[in-house]
Amino acid sequence: MTDRIVTIPNLLSVIRLLLVPVFLWLVLGPEQDELALLVLMVAGITDYLDGKLARRLNQTSTVGAILDPVADRLFILAVVVGLWMRDIIPWWLALILPLRDVFLFSLVPFLRTRGYSSVPVHFLGKAATAALLYAFPLLLLGDGKGTVADLADVFGWAFAIWGVGLYWWGGILYAFQVRRLLATTPRVAARS
Repeated sequence: MTDRIVTIPNLLSVIRLLLVPVFLWLVLGPEQDELALLVLMVAGITDYLDGKLARRLNQTSTVGAILDPVADRLFILAVVVGLWMRDIIPWWLALILPLRDVFLFSLVPFLRTRGYSSVPVHFLGKAATAALLYAFPLLLLGDGKGTVADLADVFGWAFAIWGVGLYWWGGILYAFQVRRLLATTPRVAARS
């Protein structure tokens, strides 16, 4: 892990961050669903590539370790809000996903007492994010008419249900990691 800021993976995460308002505008403004789907696909590809390239090019960085999950969370939040405002997903789904992130964010002060700002990302969290990144474009596509829309809606809901389950299961596992860390790691002195 380096302190480099300018890396290819970090550039991909920044691109994903910049696509957040573009997606919201496309979905809520002119309702250009085809372009919004394209933006979602680009976001999914950049999410996959930033981690893969960081490891392959030996460009893992402290900034990237923060930037990638922030970009993921903001994109998921934007998609959830956009799809909810378009009545594509129900209010409870739009609420339950951000609540998990609020729950995890509430654990950060406890981590800081041990000198950490986050716990390592594990496979379950990545699988949940991947499932949701499949679900959202399918649900948006499922908002149309015809056989393709009907199939997209079914598969979109399947990925959404799995994604929500994995997302929360991953969040609970993160909480157990924090609990274990608090029990096994001495408290660090507060910085003044």
